[in-house]
Amino acid sequence: MEKTLNRIHPVSDPERTYFLQVSWEKDLGTGFGLLLSDCQCAWTGTVSEADISREAADIEMDREKYVEELRNSLIAREESAGKYNFVIS
Repeated sequence: MEKTLNRIHPVSDPERTYFLQVSWEKDLGTGFGLLLSDCQCAWTGTVSEADISREAADIEMDREKYVEELRNSLIAREESAGKYNFVIS
């Protein structure tokens, strides 16, 4: 299992710091787990392969392109830093 942990400052509350952990088996396209924490509380969730396919279809985006966007937004890399915004609600 692979995991990443990133510090995020959501645009909805830029003064707060959250930590986002993403974990997956083969690749994000087969589903993944999320853990979000503000160091006081933590929230977890899972996204299935079916969820990914459904969301891609809902926004009329090629599934592989959608998975690529997920990868870029959730697994921070230097080239995607500052390109994606998070809103916590």
